[in-house]
Amino acid sequence: MKRDKLEEVLFEVRPYVEYWDRLKELVERLWAESKNEEEFLRRLREEMERAEEPFRTDLRIFIQKFEAL
Repeated sequence: MKRDKLEEVLFEVRPYVEYWDRLKELVERLWAESKNEEEFLRRLREEMERAEEPFRTDLRIFIQKFEAL
């Protein structure tokens, strides 16, 4: 897994998310704990299901951008 992709997505979504620091902390932790991108995305989606708005929307924005790259 390439950390460059993670950093690029975080940079690109920053203007659009409300809780950027919280998002950055979560995705960096999940990235480090995941074996591959598929597991990373699965775990992010699980977090999104548990999250409340507006953080759920922040996660959705990140996931959409990550999948687009």
